[in-house]
Formats: sequence, C-alpha cells, structure tokens
Amino acid sequence: MRIPLRSRVEAASLKMIFSLPRPLRRLIAGRPIRLDGLELALEAQLLLRLHRIAGVTLSGGDPAEIRARLATSQNAAAGKPIEPVSIRELMLGDDLLATLYTPGGLPRGSGMLVYFHGGGWVIGTRASHDNTARYFAQRAGVRVLSVEYRLAPENPFPAAAEDALAAFDYAHAKAQDLGANPDRIAVGGDSAGGNLAAVTAQLTTRRGGPAPAFQLLLYPGVDATTRRRSRELFGSGFFLTDEDMNWFLDHYVPVGVNRDDPRLSPLLARNFSGLPPAYIATAGFDPLRDEGEAYAEKLRDAGVPVALSRQPDLIHGYVNFFGIGTRFREAMAEAAGALRMGLARLPD
Repeated sequence: MRIPLRSRVEAASLKMIFSLPRPLRRLIAGRPIRLDGLELALEAQLLLRLHRIAGVTLSGGDPAEIRARLATSQNAAAGKPIEPVSIRELMLGDDLLATLYTPGGLPRGSGMLVYFHGGGWVIGTRASHDNTARYFAQRAGVRVLSVEYRLAPENPFPAAAEDALAAFDYAHAKAQDLGANPDRIAVGGDSAGGNLAAVTAQLTTRRGGPAPAFQLLLYPGVDATTRRRSRELFGSGFFLTDEDMNWFLDHYVPVGVNRDDPRLSPLLARNFSGLPPAYIATAGFDPLRDEGEAYAEKLRDAGVPVALSRQPDLIHGYVNFFGIGTRFREAMAEAAGALRMGLARLPD
C-alpha cells in the first residue's frame, strides 16, 4: 500500500521530534502531567501537544469530511509498513470487505485474529489500522482478518455488530481455505472495535457456537449508558474527548434506540459465563478506562479467564502510535504476546 506524500512528510517530522534528546522533548511537551495518582508518559504528552498545535480532532462537522481529513494523516504515527507480510483482499459477503494479513513463513493451520478497527463506529478503516494488523500478524504469529464493517451514520446500529458477527462466521467457516485452524480463531479490536469483538464473543457464545477461542479487547467501549469517573477525569485534553464520545454515539445509535442493548453495551449483558478467555487492556488517561476494567471484573466474576492490563501512563488510541514511541511499542508488544499465548494454549 502506497503511503501518500503528506503522510510520509508528517511521519518523518514526528520521527525527528521524537528522536530529540529527552530534555528537548520535555521542553516541547511541557511540565509532567499528573492526575488520579498517575503520570502521563512523556511520549504521550508530546504527541498530545503536537496534536493541539496541528488542530487534530476526531469529531465535529460532517463525518465524511472527518474521514477524508484523517485519511491524509492516519499513518503518520504508525511507522513504516511492517514486512514481510502478504495481504489478500476478500469479500466476506454482500459488500463486506476484509483484508487477510499473513506474515512471511507462517505455516498453514495457524491461529487467526478477526480484527475490528476503532473509530467510534463512524470513522476508521482497514487502511487506518493497516500497520496495526501487520504488527499483530507478525508479532503474534497469526493470520489477521481485518474487517471493513459498515460505518454510521449511513449504516447505524446494529449494522456494525451484524457485520462483525458475519465476519467471524465467515472466518470460522472458511478457516481452512484461509490457512487457519477453525478452533484457534480470536476476535479483537480497539475502542469501538473492542466493543464489536466483545459483542461478537457474547452473541456466538449465547447461540451455542461456534465461538471465538480468545478475545483481544484494547481499551474497549462497553457501556453507552453510564458516565464513569474516568470519563469525568480524562474527557478533555487526552485525545479522545467527552465531546468526541457523544458525537460518535449520536451518529451510531438512532434516536429512540435503547442504549442498554447488549449489542451496544455488552457490559450490561445478563450472562457472562462461558465466554472465551480475554486480554483486556486499558489506558490510564482514557475516558473509557473504567468501563473496560468493569468489563474485566464481570468476566472474572463469571469464572472467565481474563488478564486485565492497565497501561497507566498512556492515552486512548495507542495501537495507532507505536511507530513513534517506545512506550506505545511496549504496550503493543504486550498485547501481541497475550494473543500469541492465548491461541498457543489451544491444540493444533
């Protein structure tokens, strides 16, 4: 995939700034930010400062305009495309597209991650998470099926959840054709994608299977009904804002639809027993932090094996920033390791 010139220039500029000596980076970022007993990582604080200077926003105005604006800079912080990874474009059903990522040298019968990108169900694409998918494919040693689910407001709730379920069903039915083991398929995603992964795991489990073998939930949004403490603390100035969250939900959920529907708010499901083991990552300075951690507690109380990992000094969105900062890469490496281990425990 050819990266636009503007993205290459932005990426080079970011790399240069992030390679400056620490005292200079601190000077640009400002004094350390401490909140709720946590200290924001210098790299995250520096990125936030650069975002403010550049006027980066996730919401506001027409969704199509937001998507077009982000498309010009979406790869700047993700780094160069990870190789060797082969890609194959697939049609999973009527108008449901996906990309299959296969790292070099991976044998047949591998595990597979069905991945749903973030973006509040309104923005984001396979392209915006291209290097994220490449990273998980190579570092976890799995095939990754990255899904282009329908976006709102053109396709409101529950369209994205329906596409996520259809994508998993396709992956399971066609696993052998795709080179994967149908018993070693995980679902995963970041933010809204984490929501779709959690919903897919619940829907497939409740119907009696086939269901995923593992869940990779990265700072997922799992409750559209309640404002928790982390949203009050970190709803302004930390990339994902309170205003963004309202904008996303208002576009995704039509007026009159109950936001306590578990297909939107999986934290409110009545039954969590029997769900697949999960790795749930939250970010300390993320308004979604507390609901993600509440979801881990629900799984644990139901006897579901779950590893909860708070990245205490990071912000929402870090799966797209690992090309420019050590802390972002550390968090991604942990998630990839959890995915590898979660699927490796299963029989070949």
